[in-house]
Amino acid sequence: MADDRMRQLKADLLKALGQPTRLKILELLLDGERCVCEIFPAIGGEQSNVSKHLGFLRSQGIVIADRRGMRVFYRLADKKIAKLLEDAENCVKGTMRSRFSAVA
Repeated sequence: MADDRMRQLKADLLKALGQPTRLKILELLLDGERCVCEIFPAIGGEQSNVSKHLGFLRSQGIVIADRRGMRVFYRLADKKIAKLLEDAENCVKGTMRSRFSAVA
């Protein structure tokens, strides 16, 4: 049962990361904490859409929100998220190299 639960939690994490706008948000947060007022323009998305993605990432424990007065700041909840994103990029690059070298 514990294996099934862990498998589901991993699937939930990967599902949360499996959306381009959420990846854009997380890549922006790799450089450190950002005010939500900086995130909207940097991503170039609709405020309501970006807010939904931030809320989802927060509900999954991937980002942490910190309210300071009228502003809300977001940061990665765990540095391992940065490593996961880096590993995913390296996997994609390796897969692309394999695909193109197999075709040539």
